Order: sequence, then C-alpha cells, then structure tokens
Amino acid sequence: MELKTQKKIITTCLLIFFITTGNLFGQVGIGTVTPDASSMLDISSTTQGMLTPRMTTLQRTGITSPANGLLVYDTDVKSFYHYNTVSVSWVKISSQADGRLKYKLIKSTDVLATVLATELTAGGGSKYLLDSTTLYEINGTITLNFPLELNNAYLTGGDSGEDKLIKGTGDLFTGTTGGTLRLLTLVASSGNIFNIDGGSTANLIFRDCIVASSANVGLIKNFALVFVSVIQYIGNTTGIIYENVSKLLLSNTAWFSNNLGIYEKLVGTFGLIDKQGGFSEVVGTNIGFDVSSNPTISSDAVLEGTVFTGTPTTGKYINAYTVGTFAGYNFNNKWNVRCAGIPTESDAVATGDINFDYPVGSGATTTLSPTGTSFKLTGTTTSNNLFRFSRGSTDNRLQYLGSKKRYFRVSGAASFQASATSTIYIFFIAKNGVVINQSKVYLNSNSVNDILAPSIETTVELSTNDYIEVFAQRFSGTGNILTVSLNAVVN
Repeated sequence: MELKTQKKIITTCLLIFFITTGNLFGQVGIGTVTPDASSMLDISSTTQGMLTPRMTTLQRTGITSPANGLLVYDTDVKSFYHYNTVSVSWVKISSQADGRLKYKLIKSTDVLATVLATELTAGGGSKYLLDSTTLYEINGTITLNFPLELNNAYLTGGDSGEDKLIKGTGDLFTGTTGGTLRLLTLVASSGNIFNIDGGSTANLIFRDCIVASSANVGLIKNFALVFVSVIQYIGNTTGIIYENVSKLLLSNTAWFSNNLGIYEKLVGTFGLIDKQGGFSEVVGTNIGFDVSSNPTISSDAVLEGTVFTGTPTTGKYINAYTVGTFAGYNFNNKWNVRCAGIPTESDAVATGDINFDYPVGSGATTTLSPTGTSFKLTGTTTSNNLFRFSRGSTDNRLQYLGSKKRYFRVSGAASFQASATSTIYIFFIAKNGVVINQSKVYLNSNSVNDILAPSIETTVELSTNDYIEVFAQRFSGTGNILTVSLNAVVN
C-alpha cells in the first residue's frame, strides 16, 4: 500500500514537471491567460507597470560584454538605453525628458479652443497672443477663427507645401510685436496676411514660406528689422507695403504673374534697404516695385540681382521716384541698382557732359587778362546725358550729385580762335573753381585768327556737389580766345 502511494506521488511530480517544462518553452503570460500570439512574454495590467534595471551612467557603462538589445534605465540622464553591438555603443531612446521644454505642436485635428486656450486668454479673447518663449509647430492645415500676434515667438511648419495657416476674413497676423515665421503656407482669403505696427523696436523674420490666394499681403510698419527670405507669392490680389523700417532685407522673393496690383511698395523712412535676388513677373496693369511715394533712405539702398520680367501694358516694373531721380531712371542717389530688366543705377555709373556748339563764324569770347590768371571759359552750354550729374544751374559746369566720393575720368576737347600772334595759352580742368595743374595743356598761336583745338584729360576725386569746369589762361602774349566748340565728359 505504501509502495503504491509512493508511485502515485512520483507519477504526479513527473506530470507536473513535464507540464511546467512545456510552458517554459511556450508563451508566458503575466496578468493574462491568453498571451498575444506574437509575444514570448505578455504582461497585462491596468494598475502597475514594468520596471527595467535602473542604474547610474557609470554602472551602465561598466556592464561587461552587454548583449545586443540589452535595455536599462539611466537614472543620471533619465532616459532608457539599449546596447548596439554593431556600433559597440549604448543608444539613447528618445524621450521628452531631454527635449524642448517650451514647445507646442498644433495639428490639423486639434481643437483650437483647447490647444490655444492659454494664448486666447492672453489675447483678451480677441486674438491668440503667442508665448514669446515657446516654439510653435504647425502640422497640417489650421483654419483660424482669431488672428495671431507673434509676440516674438517662433512659429514654424515642417513642410511649407503641407503646413498651412488660413484666415477667412480679417487679419492673419496682427498686433505690435514681431517674431519668426518659417516653412508655412499663409492664406488670408478676404483679409490681410500682415497688419502689424512694430512700434519701431520689433523684429520680424519671415522665411521659406508661401503666401497664396490672399486678398492683401498687407502692411508691415514701424519695425527695427524686417528680414524676408525665400518667399513665394502666388495668386494674391494686392501686395505688401513696408513702411518706416530701420533695416529692410528682402532676399530671393518670387512674385508670380498671377498676382495683381502693386507687389511691393515702400513708404516713409528707412535706414537701409537690401533687396537681393528673386524675380517679379509683371503683366497687365501690375506694378513690381513702387517707390513713387519718395521714401527717404538715411543710409543706403541696394536692389541687385532681381529679375524684372513680363509684359506690362499700363503697368510698370518700377513705379519711380517723382523727385530726386534722373530722366530715364527710377531711383534717387541713395540707391545702387543692378537688375535684369531695368536700368543700372549707382554712383559707379554716374556720368555727365557739357557742350558749346556755336555756328561757324561765331562763338563766345573769354578775356584772359591779366596774363598769368586763369579764367573760366564763357559761353552757353547744353547737356545731353546726365546721370547723377547736373549743370549746376550755370554754364560750363558739371556738378556731381552722387552720394559717395569716387574718382572720375574727365576728358574734353575744344576749338577756339586766337586773337593775337605769338601767344601761349594754357587750358585746365578746374575743381570747385580751382585749376588742377596736372591737367594743363599748352598751345601757341602763330598768327591772328589761328584755330587751335586742345584736348584735355585728367582724373579727379569728387564728393557730393563738387563740380568741374574748363578754365583757360594766357601764359604769354596779348591774345584772348573765341571759343567755337567745347565737349567735356565726366564718367
């Protein structure tokens, strides 16, 4: 009887052993009797979690020959790590613990009243006043029911073709502050993209964006700095006005021909302007760049490398200054312009000419008395080509009107009739009424009524409002001169 009992006990133990061994090589479920078919270990709980080994960085890096995929939690950096035997290194598993602390993602599926509740409250219930210390990311198409005030925040998308901010009516961006905008499509169907007055201290960085299908790109006014770079403007009814900006930088902006009205307009006072690259396709009645309000530039303005193209009818590539410019040109002397489609304008290409042109047998007499004294040639002069030069409201004068000091080449030729024999004459170029000695040319009359033709050439440095004239002097003898022609060019 005792033997039979022992056999039963042994049999039962063996049965338990085999069952247990079979489970060890199958699936294991903790907290569940039906582990997932794809898992070796399925842990289920609604009240507890799973703890991996926790250790310091020193302890983690001290593990000997860690296996590929070994997982630990580093208590120093508060992140999970797994070991990669290929790279022979511990790899951090990304987490928000070491990410941005001030970051907000706004997705197309979000309810704005929830995700931007704090910003709407800060904006008094009439606008979203962004947090100046937060980076906001737009994901997808966001249709706004209130305008945004940047408040010096950073607002970005990840793909300017897919991440969009749309405002049906009114202003998309408003307020008195600047900020940064990147990688977005902006649409204001029946309103303004911008209507911002920066109070003369704000900065706005606007780059890598698309502005499309808007009633008005809008107004950016009273800013310390506006930097606009790599922007596409497509299908907008009215363009943008920049007003009273201390530093305006426009880089590679693209205005397509399906825009209407005035693309870019400058109003008020600017410290410096630098518009580089990009293009303006101007057709019909459109205007590419409007300076007809005669904006004041306190320092310098550069317009270079922008391609002006298209076939306007009554429109224009440039709506020019109405004062301070020159015939056939668009800008005043504060501008340096070199673009395809419009005239080049800069101090470097300043030029002017004066001409005496009397009929044969007549001329203008200049009395050269006393001997040894230089006199300005008398006579009526005309000019045919003046750019950043004028005649200075007097004859025989070319006055420089550029804004920067530079060297000029002065060349000219005259024809005159001598009034006495054995007279030596000297011709000079004079700067501001003082002859330039290195420009002097000597001539000698051998008989009364000799016709002489001196050629004069020199280099002279001119600042704004400096002027040059042609002078003559009697070195010896008694003769005067009758000037019948004079042509002088400065460039």
